[in-house]
Amino acid sequence: MSETSHEISTLNGLIATTLDSVDGYTEAAKDSENSRFGALFTSRAGERREIASRLQQEVTALGGDPEDDGTVLAGAHRMFLNLKSAVTGSDDKAIINEVEAGEDHIKAKFEDALGDMELSPAVRDLIETCYTSVKAGHDEMRDIKHSMEG
Repeated sequence: MSETSHEISTLNGLIATTLDSVDGYTEAAKDSENSRFGALFTSRAGERREIASRLQQEVTALGGDPEDDGTVLAGAHRMFLNLKSAVTGSDDKAIINEVEAGEDHIKAKFEDALGDMELSPAVRDLIETCYTSVKAGHDEMRDIKHSMEG
């Protein structure tokens, strides 16, 4: 195996998680059609698509095959999101709770990757740049969730 195989594997894991996030935001936007959050979710999905694309370009540059699909868990998460919205009638608070849980997941994945000292400085810099956007999305959803509590 080449010395870039660990980096390719790490990046592909982040790509899969990021694509899950795109799917989650896309579903959330559909589920909250009559909501003030629809445009926000659509915008976040676009940002995440851009992150996935940047990570995919790096995998290609490293000589790997970039991931182009989400994880198996995403399907289960989407089914849960759909079930939850059907039960709650697309209740914004329930949707925000689901989106925020997904945000916790992607943020943790990027933080794990940033803690990986086996990655090259160039790959770590790319992950750090993408993490800035991921963390902003996470923090925004967390703040919305907290504003809905109480």
